[in-house]
Amino acid sequence: MFDYREFVRGKGIILAPLAGVSDAAFRQMCIEHGAQLTFTEMVSAKGLSYANEKTVHLIDMAPNEAYVGVQLFGHEPDTMASQAAWIEDHLGDRLAVIDVNMGCPARKIVSKGDGCALMKDLPLAESIVHSIVSAVSAPVTVKMRRAYDQGPDTAPELAKRAEAAGAAAVTVHGRYATQMYRGDSCWDVIAKVKKSVAIPVIGNGDIRCGADAIAMVEQTGCDSVMLARGAQGNPWIFQDVAWAFQEAGMASFCPPVARFELPNAYDRIDAARRQTMLLHERDPKSVVRMRKHASWYIKGLPGASAARAALNACTWADEFFQVYRDLEDAVARFEAENGPLEPVAPHSTREG
Repeated sequence: MFDYREFVRGKGIILAPLAGVSDAAFRQMCIEHGAQLTFTEMVSAKGLSYANEKTVHLIDMAPNEAYVGVQLFGHEPDTMASQAAWIEDHLGDRLAVIDVNMGCPARKIVSKGDGCALMKDLPLAESIVHSIVSAVSAPVTVKMRRAYDQGPDTAPELAKRAEAAGAAAVTVHGRYATQMYRGDSCWDVIAKVKKSVAIPVIGNGDIRCGADAIAMVEQTGCDSVMLARGAQGNPWIFQDVAWAFQEAGMASFCPPVARFELPNAYDRIDAARRQTMLLHERDPKSVVRMRKHASWYIKGLPGASAARAALNACTWADEFFQVYRDLEDAVARFEAENGPLEPVAPHSTREG
C-alpha cells in the first residue's frame, strides 16, 4: 500500500492537478517518464454530489496508475466531506491522497467562493479541512497560493490552520491569485510556510527542469516538488528532476534512474503521437484534447507554426497522425539543409 506520508517527506516528484490537462492519457505519459505520484484534474464536489457523469469520469485511472491523488474543489464543508468519502469508497487502496483546492485563481472558480477564494476566509478553509479529515482515512492535503491578493502572505497562517485541522501536508504555489500565472513565483513564501508548520511542505511554481527543482529545495527546504506547466508537452521533466535529485544526493524516496538525455525533435513528435493513440484508445472523441498538447510538444521545431494551424482543424486520430508525418518531413528537410538539430527541452529554466 502506498505510504503518502513517507513519500512526501522523501523528495517525491508529483504531477499537479491540471484542469483540462492531467487526464488519464497525460498521466500515463508522465508516469512512463518518471512521475512518482499523479493527480487527476480538479474535481467539483458539487458535481460529484449530483452524480454528474463528466465529473465522475475525471477520476478514471490510467492503466499504469497503481494509485492516484484526487483534488476536490468547493466551499461547503459537508459536501466536500461527503464527496471525499465517496471517492475513497470508489477508489479504495488506489487513492493516495485527497487534496483540497485552495489555489485555483480562475474567475469561474473563485466567483463561486471556491479555489483561492477560500484564502479570504481562513475559518471556513480550516472547517473544510477538518470536515474532510473526519470523513476519510486517506491523507488530506491543501494546495494554496501565496495569498489571494497582493499584500501580506496568507499562506503561512492557512498552512498552520490546515495542520491544526489534521492535514498531512500542504502545497504552496508562490504567486498571488490575482497574478494568475504572470511574473515569477516567489519561492520565499514556500520557505516561510516550511518554517511555520511541522507537516511536510510541497513546493510548486516555475519548475521547468531538474536544476530548478534543486534550486527550489535548496532555497525553501521543501520536502517534495510538484510540477505543473513545466510538464505540459514535456513529460521528460520528471526524469530530469529525478536525475538531478539523484546526482545531488536528495533522492531518498526515488529509485535509481538512468542518466537524463534531452529529447530530440523526433522524440517529441513520437511522444505526441503516443499520447494521441492513448486518448484514441480511451475515447476517439476525446482526441481533440491533443490540439493543445501537441502544440506544446512541437513548440520551436521547424514547421511548428504550420503544424499548429493544421492541428487546430484536427478532430480524429488519423488527422493528427498526418500532421505529425508532415512535421517529421519538415524537420528532415531542415536537417538536410542545416545539419542535425540539437536536442532541447520544450521549456527553459527559471532563470532563462
